[in-house]
Amino acid sequence: MMTALQRLSSRALVLLFLLLLGGCSWGVWDFLRDKDKVRPDDLVDFDEEVRMRRNWSVSIGDGEGERYNRLKPALAGDRLFVVSVDGEVVAVSTDRGRREWRTELDDVEVTGGVGVGGGLVLVGTQAAEVFALDAATGEVRWQAPVSSEVLSAPATDGRVVVVQSIDGRITGLDARNGSPLWTYEIPVPALSLRGTSSPLINANFVISAQAGGSVVSLALDNGTLRWEERVAIPTGNSDIDRLVDIDGDLVINDAGLLLVPSYQGYLSAIDAVTGQTRWRVEESSAEGASFGFGNIYVVAEDDTVKAYRVGTDEPQWTNDQLSLRQLSAPLGFSNYVAVGDYEGYVHLLAQSDGRFVGRTKVDGDGVRSHMLAQGNTLFVYGNSGNLVSYTVQ
Repeated sequence: MMTALQRLSSRALVLLFLLLLGGCSWGVWDFLRDKDKVRPDDLVDFDEEVRMRRNWSVSIGDGEGERYNRLKPALAGDRLFVVSVDGEVVAVSTDRGRREWRTELDDVEVTGGVGVGGGLVLVGTQAAEVFALDAATGEVRWQAPVSSEVLSAPATDGRVVVVQSIDGRITGLDARNGSPLWTYEIPVPALSLRGTSSPLINANFVISAQAGGSVVSLALDNGTLRWEERVAIPTGNSDIDRLVDIDGDLVINDAGLLLVPSYQGYLSAIDAVTGQTRWRVEESSAEGASFGFGNIYVVAEDDTVKAYRVGTDEPQWTNDQLSLRQLSAPLGFSNYVAVGDYEGYVHLLAQSDGRFVGRTKVDGDGVRSHMLAQGNTLFVYGNSGNLVSYTVQ
């Protein structure tokens, strides 16, 4: 019989080892590749249907660093805002890759970012601090302490900055000066994956996903609870069997559906106003999910890419040819679904049927951060710090 440890995917094992070792760097991938049951798939050949033309590339500090950080860039208008683990924050023009400004945060380890809104650029640190920079100039406006390490991007509407820390606390700060406004606390389980979902601001409310498998909606002004919905329920006898988590970023579509992936739980579509679950399917994922082409795209825990439609129990299509390649969260854009892998390749799949249509090597250290898109242009932040723009043709 397969043990509980064997049932964990390679991604979960990597995250679990990093958690238990406090983020120490060692040969986890070498260890995993020696195990027949967790050997990543080799790349398959296919007939390339589109070309990914490289527009520009910018180097950003030490990139994601040695820990399992996912420092997702932020896109606002014609600028990208990017941060590296060693505290380099950069504003880059989307058209030509020009550095509009660059700020060095001294003696910090950035583990959460980037959030943008209300003229602020926001990042969080391993030392439980939040920095707010002026989006126009890069000047540090304020820094404020929170309760523990910040592993996801803070959010703001220009009035309140919302921060989710690794101890389960959600904190509201005054966007003008960083002073505390309110705190909401949810108990965290003894064992969870390294990472937290970024809080999401929708109108006058905050939506947050937690390590214990629940999603909450809070009033933005005072942090009072509006609704709570559970999307993953611990089962089994061991701590590993009972491990549930939500680390992927939440997404809301134009119809007000909140998309929530969970590890060892459900992929759920929830009404963002009422908190009622409109649809769910048993699907385990430690990454985010994405809307597009009428589908919901998700990377399962074994790195199979799947497309679902709300209301259906079976996938519209499945691509299992990237199994155990440590895929990033999927991004649906134009006619494509983009995913990055641990060897630094970006793969383009057709949204219609999941076939491969394009592939390019971006960063030899891998790609795990969420990608961004603007029309047919794709922005990829590699683990070593390469920020690259591609046009898909």
